[in-house]
Amino acid sequence: MKIAIEGCMHGDLDKVYQTLKLIESQNGTKIDLLLCCGDFQAVRNERDMESLNVPLKYREMKSFWKYYSGREIAPVPTIFIGGNHEASNYLWELYYGGYVAPNIYFLGFAGVIKFGNIRIGGLSGIYNARNYRTGHHERAPYNESGIRSVYHVREYDVHKLMQVEEPIDIFLSHDWPVGITDCGNWKQLVRYKPYFEKEIQEKTLGSKAAAQLLEKLRPAYWFSAHLHCKFSAVVQHGEGGPLTKFLALDKCLPRRKFLQVIEIESEPGPYEIQYDEEWLAITRKFNSIFPLTFKNANFGATQLEMEDCRQLVSSRLQERGTKPFEFTQTAPPFDPTQSDPNGSFSGCPRNPQTESLLQLLELPYLLDSTSESREGRYSPSAAQLIERVLVRGFRTPYKSNSFKDSCAVLFRLIFFFKPVLSQFYKYAGSFVHNSEEIPIDDVDESELEEADDVDTKKEYNLMLHGQRENMDFSRHVPMQEGGGFLTGTIVRLRFIMKRARSGSWASGANNRQLRPACCSVLTLVSGQLTFRGCEGL
Repeated sequence: MKIAIEGCMHGDLDKVYQTLKLIESQNGTKIDLLLCCGDFQAVRNERDMESLNVPLKYREMKSFWKYYSGREIAPVPTIFIGGNHEASNYLWELYYGGYVAPNIYFLGFAGVIKFGNIRIGGLSGIYNARNYRTGHHERAPYNESGIRSVYHVREYDVHKLMQVEEPIDIFLSHDWPVGITDCGNWKQLVRYKPYFEKEIQEKTLGSKAAAQLLEKLRPAYWFSAHLHCKFSAVVQHGEGGPLTKFLALDKCLPRRKFLQVIEIESEPGPYEIQYDEEWLAITRKFNSIFPLTFKNANFGATQLEMEDCRQLVSSRLQERGTKPFEFTQTAPPFDPTQSDPNGSFSGCPRNPQTESLLQLLELPYLLDSTSESREGRYSPSAAQLIERVLVRGFRTPYKSNSFKDSCAVLFRLIFFFKPVLSQFYKYAGSFVHNSEEIPIDDVDESELEEADDVDTKKEYNLMLHGQRENMDFSRHVPMQEGGGFLTGTIVRLRFIMKRARSGSWASGANNRQLRPACCSVLTLVSGQLTFRGCEGL
């Protein structure tokens, strides 16, 4: 079996399929399967682009819509996982996996399927420690925080993959398993990507969850993308143990190493995509604890036995067959001749493939279950604690006008609500740019920093010159409407600490100069709670 592996697709299906045809004609061979390692961008129409986490200048329709609409048919069976630049609203419809277009199959947020007798597993998204132990709480339309966290890997999905016992031939992940660079020529890698060196040395380049799965599953092949470069490695699992051949590939651009063809021993064709019995049994066993709020799954609460699940799945597949359910459109495809191609569809519909699969497994449909109310992200006890801290902190007399005592107000408050901040970081989602989320080669970080710096200085010119009465903190976008206020507050805190370290504040500065910042932080943490302690300051 000849399998082509592609790195980051970024919606350029036409270009990839044209490249495959060229390879076939030059070598006189037939490629049986295409695997894509994420950032597939299954954008059906203009509305889907609202769920695509990329800068506005990079939002393009590309060519997936042609295959979704039926204008084009994928010439090679295609299987892909999600990355961190996806039409997340569409992929959520197919959380358990399914066809996004004829002959193009999404493995799901986590999944295992068969192609012929080759067993292929995959994990969508990228690792982010802040969201790893939360549930799938995001719902379309996504706010600024949700659009950045919806593609973060969750422990629930990794836990299901950790239950797989039968051998895996190929595994796909978008980001690399952490530590994989130790098994390849990392020095050559840093010559091409010098900013990777620090993360390699600190063992932070890559996904801890993927590394855990690599050690458990030990597949013959592991393919990744995300970092937009080619890198290979060989992992030896214990002394005399099996080997895993690792390969990461680039994105689809001219003169970039984005495609590789390998040959795997397999039964003779023809080949077709089939459900995997063990994986469907795992899905049935753990669906009852599917976490759909900020809370993580309670893994000890499963009531079904694996053996019983396996028997039910086996009997159902014998009755129906192992071929996945057929593709069905759930939104109108892009039509360049229409000015409003999406007007007749709204919301996030149930995908018939998902409904049919759940009926086959005798499971309820949960994907449209309402997440925790966004107004209720923080418990009343947390809000009450913050209010007590605020009152205590601001009503403590500070007679001195020294800068030291001014900072003491802020430090005192941070010390008192440190437990609340820990809870906040756990549940608030992704709100600050980090190296995982920035599309490499796609964003000029200096532009972002410059914009943040300008906004911060404007805000603090008011604060530092005693114009607090002109600052209305209620005008900020509330936390549940997006992460802009949160990101801005973090920037403001950094500004304060920078001024503190440099000693550039006048020695006569007093507590009042820091109080607006404290109000900003506390308003942020508590949602829309009104603090009596702020009145009359």
